[in-house]
Amino acid sequence: MNLVILTDSSCDLPIEYLNENNIPALGLVYHFKGKDYVDDFGQTINYKDFYDAVRNGELPTTSQVNAFRFEEEFTKHVKEDKAIIYIAFSSALSGTYNSSLIAKEAVLEKYPKADITIIDSKCASSGVGLLVYYANEMRRNGASKEEIISWVNDNLIKTNHYFTVNDLNHLKRGGRVSSTSAIIGTILDIKPILYVNSEGKLISINKVKGRKKSIKTLVDYFRTNVINPEEQVVFISHGDCLNDAEHLKKLLCDEFKIKDVIISSVGPCIGSHGGPDILTLFFLGKERTL
Repeated sequence: MNLVILTDSSCDLPIEYLNENNIPALGLVYHFKGKDYVDDFGQTINYKDFYDAVRNGELPTTSQVNAFRFEEEFTKHVKEDKAIIYIAFSSALSGTYNSSLIAKEAVLEKYPKADITIIDSKCASSGVGLLVYYANEMRRNGASKEEIISWVNDNLIKTNHYFTVNDLNHLKRGGRVSSTSAIIGTILDIKPILYVNSEGKLISINKVKGRKKSIKTLVDYFRTNVINPEEQVVFISHGDCLNDAEHLKKLLCDEFKIKDVIISSVGPCIGSHGGPDILTLFFLGKERTL
Protein backbone atom coordinates (compact mmCIF):
# COMPACT_ATOMS: atom_id res chain seq x y z
CA MET A 1 0.00 0.00 0.00
CA ASN A 2 1.33 3.44 -0.95
CA LEU A 3 0.52 4.90 2.46
CA VAL A 4 2.46 7.05 4.90
CA ILE A 5 1.57 7.17 8.59
CA LEU A 6 2.60 10.53 9.92
CA THR A 7 2.73 11.83 13.49
CA ASP A 8 4.40 14.52 15.57
CA SER A 9 6.96 14.52 18.35
CA SER A 10 4.30 14.39 21.04
CA CYS A 11 4.13 10.63 20.34
CA ASP A 12 7.23 9.95 22.48
CA LEU A 13 8.09 6.83 20.51
CA PRO A 14 11.75 5.78 20.33
CA ILE A 15 13.49 7.42 17.38
CA GLU A 16 14.85 4.01 16.37
CA TYR A 17 11.32 2.66 16.01
CA LEU A 18 10.21 5.64 13.91
CA ASN A 19 13.24 5.35 11.62
CA GLU A 20 13.01 1.58 11.22
CA ASN A 21 9.34 1.83 10.26
CA ASN A 22 9.60 4.93 8.06
CA ILE A 23 7.20 6.98 10.20
CA PRO A 24 7.83 10.72 9.79
CA ALA A 25 7.27 12.73 12.98
CA LEU A 26 7.20 16.51 12.83
CA GLY A 27 8.87 18.07 15.85
CA LEU A 28 7.13 20.58 18.03
CA VAL A 29 9.30 23.56 18.97
CA TYR A 30 10.69 24.12 22.45
CA HIS A 31 12.47 27.21 23.77
CA PHE A 32 15.43 26.15 25.85
CA LYS A 33 18.40 28.15 27.20
CA GLY A 34 17.49 31.17 25.09
CA LYS A 35 17.12 29.30 21.78
CA ASP A 36 14.37 27.58 19.83
CA TYR A 37 14.83 23.91 18.99
CA VAL A 38 12.74 21.51 16.95
CA ASP A 39 12.07 18.43 19.05
CA ASP A 40 14.05 15.71 17.27
CA PHE A 41 13.74 12.93 19.84
CA GLY A 42 16.92 13.71 21.73
CA GLN A 43 19.28 13.91 18.78
CA THR A 44 20.29 17.58 19.17
CA ILE A 45 19.91 17.79 22.94
CA ASN A 46 19.81 14.42 24.65
CA TYR A 47 17.09 13.75 27.17
CA LYS A 48 19.37 13.59 30.22
CA ASP A 49 20.93 16.98 29.44
CA PHE A 50 17.45 18.44 28.96
CA TYR A 51 16.11 17.13 32.25
CA ASP A 52 19.27 17.97 34.19
CA ALA A 53 18.95 21.56 33.01
CA VAL A 54 15.31 21.66 34.11
CA ARG A 55 16.30 20.25 37.51
CA ASN A 56 18.79 23.11 37.78
CA GLY A 57 16.17 25.77 37.12
CA GLU A 58 15.80 25.99 33.33
CA LEU A 59 12.18 26.74 32.36
CA PRO A 60 11.55 25.56 28.78
CA THR A 61 8.39 26.42 26.87
CA THR A 62 6.84 24.80 23.81
CA SER A 63 4.99 25.80 20.67
CA GLN A 64 3.02 23.96 18.02
CA VAL A 65 4.06 22.76 14.58
CA ASN A 66 3.03 25.55 12.21
CA ALA A 67 0.92 25.15 9.09
CA PHE A 68 3.82 25.86 6.72
CA ARG A 69 5.83 22.87 7.97
CA PHE A 70 2.78 20.64 7.61
CA GLU A 71 2.17 21.90 4.09
CA GLU A 72 5.75 21.06 3.13
CA GLU A 73 5.49 17.57 4.63
CA PHE A 74 2.09 16.80 3.11
CA THR A 75 3.17 18.08 -0.31
CA LYS A 76 6.27 15.86 -0.31
CA HIS A 77 4.19 12.72 0.14
CA VAL A 78 1.41 13.82 -2.21
CA LYS A 79 4.00 14.29 -4.97
CA GLU A 80 5.06 10.68 -4.36
CA ASP A 81 1.42 9.59 -4.85
CA LYS A 82 1.10 8.48 -1.25
CA ALA A 83 -2.03 8.58 0.87
CA ILE A 84 -1.43 10.21 4.26
CA ILE A 85 -2.80 9.39 7.69
CA TYR A 86 -1.69 11.95 10.26
CA ILE A 87 -2.31 10.96 13.90
CA ALA A 88 -2.14 14.23 15.81
CA PHE A 89 -1.46 15.44 19.34
CA SER A 90 -4.72 16.17 21.18
CA SER A 91 -6.34 19.38 19.95
CA ALA A 92 -7.26 20.14 23.58
CA LEU A 93 -3.56 20.38 24.47
CA SER A 94 -1.94 21.91 21.39
CA GLY A 95 -2.73 23.95 18.28
CA THR A 96 -0.74 21.48 16.18
CA TYR A 97 -3.88 19.65 15.00
CA ASN A 98 -5.43 22.91 13.80
CA SER A 99 -2.23 23.80 11.94
CA SER A 100 -2.46 20.50 10.09
CA LEU A 101 -6.06 21.26 9.01
CA ILE A 102 -4.99 24.61 7.59
CA ALA A 103 -2.14 22.92 5.74
CA LYS A 104 -4.43 20.23 4.34
CA GLU A 105 -6.71 22.84 2.80
CA ALA A 106 -3.72 24.61 1.24
CA VAL A 107 -2.43 21.36 -0.26
CA LEU A 108 -5.85 20.44 -1.64
CA GLU A 109 -6.03 23.76 -3.45
CA LYS A 110 -2.90 22.78 -5.38
CA TYR A 111 -3.51 19.04 -5.51
CA PRO A 112 -7.27 18.41 -5.44
CA LYS A 113 -6.80 14.64 -5.55
CA ALA A 114 -4.51 14.55 -2.53
CA ASP A 115 -5.52 11.84 -0.07
CA ILE A 116 -4.95 13.26 3.42
CA THR A 117 -6.68 12.00 6.57
CA ILE A 118 -6.10 13.90 9.82
CA ILE A 119 -7.10 12.32 13.12
CA ASP A 120 -7.33 14.24 16.37
CA SER A 121 -6.06 11.50 18.65
CA LYS A 122 -7.30 13.18 21.85
CA CYS A 123 -4.12 11.64 23.22
CA ALA A 124 -0.77 12.82 24.54
CA SER A 125 2.75 11.39 24.77
CA SER A 126 2.86 7.65 24.20
CA GLY A 127 -0.92 7.59 24.02
CA VAL A 128 -0.37 9.06 20.55
CA GLY A 129 2.51 6.62 20.16
CA LEU A 130 0.29 3.66 21.01
CA LEU A 131 -2.14 4.55 18.21
CA VAL A 132 0.74 5.08 15.78
CA TYR A 133 2.23 1.73 16.76
CA TYR A 134 -0.99 -0.21 16.12
CA ALA A 135 -1.69 1.69 12.90
CA ASN A 136 1.78 0.75 11.68
CA GLU A 137 1.27 -2.89 12.68
CA MET A 138 -1.94 -2.93 10.67
CA ARG A 139 -0.15 -1.41 7.67
CA ARG A 140 2.61 -4.02 7.90
CA ASN A 141 0.00 -6.78 8.01
CA GLY A 142 -1.75 -5.56 4.88
CA ALA A 143 -4.74 -3.67 6.30
CA SER A 144 -6.35 -1.10 4.02
CA LYS A 145 -6.17 2.62 4.67
CA GLU A 146 -9.86 2.60 5.54
CA GLU A 147 -9.40 -0.24 8.04
CA ILE A 148 -6.55 1.59 9.75
CA ILE A 149 -8.51 4.84 9.99
CA SER A 150 -11.54 3.02 11.36
CA TRP A 151 -9.48 1.20 14.00
CA VAL A 152 -7.76 4.38 15.20
CA ASN A 153 -11.04 6.29 15.42
CA ASP A 154 -12.68 3.40 17.29
CA ASN A 155 -9.84 2.94 19.76
CA LEU A 156 -8.49 6.40 20.49
CA ILE A 157 -11.10 6.91 23.22
CA LYS A 158 -10.08 3.53 24.70
CA THR A 159 -6.44 4.60 25.00
CA ASN A 160 -6.00 5.09 28.74
CA HIS A 161 -3.46 7.65 29.99
CA TYR A 162 -2.17 7.90 33.54
CA PHE A 163 0.64 10.21 34.64
CA THR A 164 2.39 11.01 37.89
CA VAL A 165 4.97 13.73 38.51
CA ASN A 166 7.57 14.27 41.20
CA ASP A 167 7.65 18.08 41.36
CA LEU A 168 4.40 20.03 41.62
CA ASN A 169 6.04 23.30 40.62
CA HIS A 170 5.98 22.32 36.94
CA LEU A 171 2.22 21.74 37.13
CA LYS A 172 1.89 25.09 38.93
CA ARG A 173 3.58 26.83 36.00
CA GLY A 174 1.04 25.28 33.63
CA GLY A 175 -1.91 26.21 35.83
CA ARG A 176 -2.68 22.58 36.74
CA VAL A 177 -2.30 23.26 40.47
CA SER A 178 -2.39 26.46 42.52
CA SER A 179 0.70 27.97 44.17
CA THR A 180 -0.71 27.09 47.57
CA SER A 181 -1.35 23.48 46.55
CA ALA A 182 2.15 23.21 45.12
CA ILE A 183 3.75 24.50 48.32
CA ILE A 184 1.67 22.36 50.65
CA GLY A 185 1.93 19.32 48.39
CA THR A 186 5.71 19.62 48.25
CA ILE A 187 5.97 19.85 52.04
CA LEU A 188 3.69 16.83 52.51
CA ASP A 189 5.26 14.81 49.64
CA ILE A 190 1.94 14.69 47.78
CA LYS A 191 2.06 13.24 44.27
CA PRO A 192 -0.81 13.89 41.85
CA ILE A 193 -2.22 11.30 39.47
CA LEU A 194 -3.14 12.88 36.14
CA TYR A 195 -5.41 11.58 33.42
CA VAL A 196 -6.25 12.52 29.84
CA ASN A 197 -10.03 12.52 29.62
CA SER A 198 -12.44 11.82 26.77
CA GLU A 199 -11.99 15.36 25.42
CA GLY A 200 -8.22 14.99 25.32
CA LYS A 201 -7.70 17.33 28.28
CA LEU A 202 -5.19 16.70 31.05
CA ILE A 203 -6.86 16.66 34.47
CA SER A 204 -5.91 15.70 38.01
CA ILE A 205 -7.91 12.74 39.35
CA ASN A 206 -6.11 11.70 42.53
CA LYS A 207 -3.44 12.62 45.05
CA VAL A 208 -1.32 10.16 47.00
CA LYS A 209 1.55 10.43 49.45
CA GLY A 210 5.00 9.55 48.16
CA ARG A 211 6.53 8.35 44.93
CA LYS A 212 6.26 4.67 45.81
CA LYS A 213 2.52 4.96 46.37
CA SER A 214 2.03 6.97 43.16
CA ILE A 215 3.64 4.20 41.09
CA LYS A 216 1.50 1.56 42.75
CA THR A 217 -1.55 3.72 42.04
CA LEU A 218 -0.76 3.61 38.31
CA VAL A 219 -0.90 -0.18 38.60
CA ASP A 220 -4.25 0.09 40.42
CA TYR A 221 -5.72 2.08 37.53
CA PHE A 222 -4.34 -0.46 35.08
CA ARG A 223 -5.96 -3.29 37.03
CA THR A 224 -9.31 -1.51 37.04
CA ASN A 225 -9.41 -0.39 33.42
CA VAL A 226 -7.32 -2.71 31.22
CA ILE A 227 -8.99 -5.13 28.82
CA ASN A 228 -7.19 -8.27 27.55
CA PRO A 229 -3.65 -7.28 28.60
CA GLU A 230 -2.28 -10.54 27.18
CA GLU A 231 -3.19 -9.31 23.70
CA GLN A 232 -1.71 -5.84 23.80
CA VAL A 233 1.45 -3.76 23.97
CA VAL A 234 1.63 -1.45 26.97
CA PHE A 235 3.60 1.80 26.84
CA ILE A 236 5.55 3.41 29.69
CA SER A 237 7.30 6.75 29.23
CA HIS A 238 9.54 8.56 31.67
CA GLY A 239 11.32 11.86 32.19
CA ASP A 240 14.85 10.65 32.95
CA CYS A 241 13.73 8.15 35.61
CA LEU A 242 14.39 4.82 33.90
CA ASN A 243 14.61 2.91 37.19
CA ASP A 244 11.06 3.96 38.08
CA ALA A 245 9.86 2.99 34.60
CA GLU A 246 11.49 -0.43 34.95
CA HIS A 247 9.95 -0.82 38.41
CA LEU A 248 6.49 -0.01 37.03
CA LYS A 249 7.03 -2.55 34.26
CA LYS A 250 8.01 -5.21 36.80
CA LEU A 251 4.93 -4.53 38.95
CA LEU A 252 2.72 -4.90 35.88
CA CYS A 253 4.41 -8.01 34.52
CA ASP A 254 4.47 -9.71 37.94
CA GLU A 255 0.69 -9.44 38.16
CA PHE A 256 -0.51 -9.56 34.56
CA LYS A 257 0.28 -11.48 31.42
CA ILE A 258 1.13 -8.70 28.98
CA LYS A 259 2.10 -9.25 25.35
CA ASP A 260 4.86 -6.64 25.50
CA VAL A 261 5.90 -3.43 27.24
CA ILE A 262 7.67 -0.60 25.43
CA ILE A 263 9.57 1.91 27.56
CA SER A 264 10.53 5.26 26.03
CA SER A 265 11.53 8.76 27.07
CA VAL A 266 9.15 11.65 27.51
CA GLY A 267 10.45 14.32 25.15
CA PRO A 268 10.60 18.09 25.64
CA CYS A 269 7.06 18.52 24.32
CA ILE A 270 5.51 16.91 27.41
CA GLY A 271 8.56 17.13 29.66
CA SER A 272 8.54 20.94 29.61
CA HIS A 273 5.20 20.83 31.41
CA GLY A 274 5.52 17.69 33.55
CA GLY A 275 9.15 18.14 34.54
CA PRO A 276 11.85 15.61 35.38
CA ASP A 277 10.73 12.26 36.79
CA ILE A 278 7.36 12.34 35.09
CA LEU A 279 6.16 8.75 34.74
CA THR A 280 3.37 7.72 32.38
CA LEU A 281 1.37 4.60 31.59
CA PHE A 282 -0.70 3.92 28.46
CA PHE A 283 -2.84 0.95 27.51
CA LEU A 284 -6.06 -0.05 25.76
CA GLY A 285 -8.97 -0.48 28.12
CA LYS A 286 -12.32 0.88 29.11
CA GLU A 287 -13.44 4.05 27.35
CA ARG A 288 -12.13 7.25 28.86
CA THR A 289 -14.62 9.31 30.83
CA LEU A 290 -14.86 12.63 32.70
